Amino acid sequence: MQTFLRSLLQQRQQAALYRTRQIHNSPQTPRLVINGRPYFAFCSNDYLGLANHPRLKKALQHGAETYAVGSGASHLVTGHTQAHHALEQELAAYTGRERALLFSTGYMANLGVVTALLGRHDAVFLDKLCHASLVDAALLSRAHIHRYPHNDMPTLARLLAKSSAPHKLIITDGVFSMDGDIAALPNIVQLAKTYQAWVMVDDAHGLGVMGQTGRGSLEMYGLGEDEVPVLVGTLGKAFGVFGAFVAGSELLIEALIQSARSYIYTTALPPAVAAAARESLVVAEEEAWRRERLLALMTYFRAGATQQQLPLMDSLTPIQPIVLGDSEKALAASAALYKRGLIVTAIRPPTVPQGTARLRITLSALHQENHIDRLIEALVAVLVQRIDGFDGLVSTTD
Repeated sequence: MQTFLRSLLQQRQQAALYRTRQIHNSPQTPRLVINGRPYFAFCSNDYLGLANHPRLKKALQHGAETYAVGSGASHLVTGHTQAHHALEQELAAYTGRERALLFSTGYMANLGVVTALLGRHDAVFLDKLCHASLVDAALLSRAHIHRYPHNDMPTLARLLAKSSAPHKLIITDGVFSMDGDIAALPNIVQLAKTYQAWVMVDDAHGLGVMGQTGRGSLEMYGLGEDEVPVLVGTLGKAFGVFGAFVAGSELLIEALIQSARSYIYTTALPPAVAAAARESLVVAEEEAWRRERLLALMTYFRAGATQQQLPLMDSLTPIQPIVLGDSEKALAASAALYKRGLIVTAIRPPTVPQGTARLRITLSALHQENHIDRLIEALVAVLVQRIDGFDGLVSTTD
């Protein structure tokens, strides 16, 4: 086994796909300390800057004092506390749905929902850029899997028309985590209506950020439970905590409680985390300036980057990728930025398609304009002027 594992890791290294972890010893903010040196991070999903909020920390501490640290069991045994139950009720109200159900992670939520809803005779339709957890969920469901090109509605329509499956489920991200663009949800809903399909949206990167009040991509398009019966959200991104949930009808949630294996057969989320998440929902609503500030910083970044002719993708979200092509280029660019005190992760296959390795820039409400100025200046130096000895990354004439 050791020989096999050594060979496997060598292959990853040779393909420039080897992953490493940065160890920091500082709070989760745009400023991280690594080996005693401060860095500005542009790769966190803490979009609203709530992860280090004093009210959330106080709620977490109070929750631990009230309920202890661990939940001790699954939700269906003795792990379901009043903190969990109240959070589910508040998430249902937040999303405008009858009920919500907590899961430990977004990955587990997606696995639980899809495998509970579908079987081997059913069909699932996924955007080719859907998150890995959605792909794995489809595989585990044993349903017939149909992948359509990114936001390609004519192809989705043809696939739906050909299917004779008794149950058809269309799955999509609300905001696509690596491209930063938004699903064509009105078109998907219309196709679902035409071909009697169900719709499931994983809005992990939309909730808290998109829409007039931050209710996500569904609010942005004016869609509700009738159009999108299954909504998945996470608490570890814009809400700055941990965990995930599914929101929908009374019948959906009760069916998941009875059938979702990733809900039934795992220890419940620590109740102190649920208490912190409850406070996060309140803070996110009371401090709406965070979302407004985030969107203003996104506009500021795009204007500055466009002025410097940096090759941005068409994203109107805090996710602002710069595609460089092969993995070596993305790694070299990320390393050059790191030397300049900036953390921007290189995203490589299989997370993104071959030939589209990139720098994935994400913004937080706690970033300042001078942080962004510094980022743009470094991007120009590394990608355009090719300072620091790096060559062949990108240029304005490529």
